[in-house]
Amino acid sequence: MSGPPKMDEFQPHPIKDQLPSIDYCLTSSPPWPEAVLLGFQHFLVMLGTTVIIPTTLVPLMGGGNVEKAQVIDTILFVAGINTLLQSLFGTRLPVVMGGSYAFIIPSVSIALSRRFNIYTDPHQRFKQSMRAIQGALIIASFFQIIIGFFGFVRIFARFLSPLGAIPLVTLTGLGLYALGFPQLAKCVEVGLPALIIVVFLSQYLPHMMKSKRSMFDRFAILFSVAIVWAYAEILTVAGAYDKRPPQTQISCRTDRSGLVSAAPWIRIPYPFQWGRPTFNAGDIFAMMAASFVSVVESIGTFLAASRYSSATPPPPSVLSRGVGWQGIGTFLDGIFGAGNGSTASVENAGLLGLTRIGSRRVIQISAAFMLFFSVFGKFGAVLASIPLPIVAALYCVLFAYVASVGLNFVQFCNINSYRLMFIIGFSLFLGLSVPQYFNGYLSVSGRGPVHTSSIAFNNVVQVIFSSPATVAIIVAYFLDCTLSRGHSSTRRDSGRHWWEKFRYFNKDTRSEEFYSLPYNLGRFFPSV
Repeated sequence: MSGPPKMDEFQPHPIKDQLPSIDYCLTSSPPWPEAVLLGFQHFLVMLGTTVIIPTTLVPLMGGGNVEKAQVIDTILFVAGINTLLQSLFGTRLPVVMGGSYAFIIPSVSIALSRRFNIYTDPHQRFKQSMRAIQGALIIASFFQIIIGFFGFVRIFARFLSPLGAIPLVTLTGLGLYALGFPQLAKCVEVGLPALIIVVFLSQYLPHMMKSKRSMFDRFAILFSVAIVWAYAEILTVAGAYDKRPPQTQISCRTDRSGLVSAAPWIRIPYPFQWGRPTFNAGDIFAMMAASFVSVVESIGTFLAASRYSSATPPPPSVLSRGVGWQGIGTFLDGIFGAGNGSTASVENAGLLGLTRIGSRRVIQISAAFMLFFSVFGKFGAVLASIPLPIVAALYCVLFAYVASVGLNFVQFCNINSYRLMFIIGFSLFLGLSVPQYFNGYLSVSGRGPVHTSSIAFNNVVQVIFSSPATVAIIVAYFLDCTLSRGHSSTRRDSGRHWWEKFRYFNKDTRSEEFYSLPYNLGRFFPSV
């Protein structure tokens, strides 16, 4: 005799542990020619952050185009290594490990430190600033390694419910809104066409062609960049920007970055290329705060990537393992002198959703492109000189995909619960409002709202409360664990019962398929 009907049979849209309609999941892969093109597309997407961060930092440190090109190559080189390590031994999810905006505040603070005013030679000042950043990154990486490999992240994740994941993942994508349209608008005649074309190719054209899938939406990023980059080149050659303000020329022209002429043909980044790291306690504490923020944002990206790769929610031990390897990645950033720490790339997680291809192999191929273009610098510099408003147009779509997958977790919760509505609304609001206050205060006055005599403490507070995802998860996690905790319906309203089988690695057989270590390493490093 058959048992009682399952709950899902009465629901028109049943809850899904794994996202359906994915063309290639975590463990599958498209044909090699297509996988190579998709890997190159992921590389192209991560270039935006890779260029933006050194473009911001290097001039403040005293460096010019040569140093900027070298730092970009170093970030690419270490990102390729870290992406391979994360996909092989970390979470094993299809995530790109690239530069993190969380480290910009402490890095800028180091670059502008008065102790480097004694160096009149700009190149010497750059090297001394970079050594200080290296030392801070090396020590801060141990924070990530310890909380990852020693299981502190595992403890946190076991109390994380779908309710807590909603604001975390949503603001991991939504919190980067300042990098979208505000940057696009710096050259709207280039950025807006890019946005329109990528939306048309990925959303409208497949339906117009009446095919289930088409190459245009799968490679919408490649087509959009190629078309608009060529258009921007035509405008530049035709002299459309010859008499425009300098800032407009920097944003719009295709020949203003200076990277191509400054980049070497062949150069292999190597450890301590800027000299021996130096250590300062204040720098280290600020960098540790940035490493904490990058961990929070990486966890949000891991959850989004697991969804878009049609994998089950990663068990807490897998998240903890991933953070540990992220710490090793930050350590390598410090050793090689990348000037920035590592985090899981939000834009690349969004690209998984755009293409509906969550293949691990595609991400590993993209890591190979990172290593190749970091060594052959001229070729990488050509791609890195893409006008940033084009990149911002892509971000408008890719960040939106990550934000939307955060809202996707609502299906596990009781959306009619007043407790849930308060926690989600309150955490999302503060997650946007508090960072807006801190960042606005900084842009107007040149310093954060907390300005004690300790610059290190000021930077720690500024870093933490400038991150929307960090503020949101602090609020949501605290409220979810304390508000009406003893009420009988709280557990079901938060969706904890849906994720119960993923709390421990061996409770669901699918965890082995998606997250087990290769080469039988699980015998020596078991997941729990």
